[in-house]
Amino acid sequence: MPKPTKGPRLGGGPAHERLLLANLASALFTHKSIKTTETKAKRLRPLAERLITFAKRGDLHARRRVLSILGNKEVVHILFAEIAPLVADREGGYTRITKVGNRKGDNAPMAVIELVLEPVTPKAKKSAPKAAPKAEKADKAEEKPAEDAPAEETPVEAAADAGAESQEEGAAAEAAAEDAVEAPADEKSE
Repeated sequence: MPKPTKGPRLGGGPAHERLLLANLASALFTHKSIKTTETKAKRLRPLAERLITFAKRGDLHARRRVLSILGNKEVVHILFAEIAPLVADREGGYTRITKVGNRKGDNAPMAVIELVLEPVTPKAKKSAPKAAPKAEKADKAEEKPAEDAPAEETPVEAAADAGAESQEEGAAAEAAAEDAVEAPADEKSE
């Protein structure tokens, strides 16, 4: 009898383990959440996530592959028609395992494995424009000691850099700060 390559063995042999995991996956897709032992939940997670990835593809070949694993057309239909559209934007992490304590009879550690069907909130990506203002601030900081600028100009520049709420307001404040810098320079030259 071949030994499983990784993870704990569930049941008497590999065929029994495949059937057990297929039944757990069917129950998970039908009920969206099941309570089982931690070991079974941890072994079920990769299988369930792979099946959901097939369902997201949605083609006939993927449907047949899932059907060969689960063996129940109704569950496959639920997976492809209901669950796959809900997780279409999610790139992974379709399941969540929560530990719930020990079972009363044999003190086995129990867990709830559930599908994560909440909509994905996209994370704000750090982009290059945020780095550019830091470079501008560094350039201005280097220029200030070199110039003998009046003390009145410094708060205007600081307010232009720190208090800008949008790009348009920031551009307007920056233009006002540049006008303030140029005006005293013109007066000194006359």
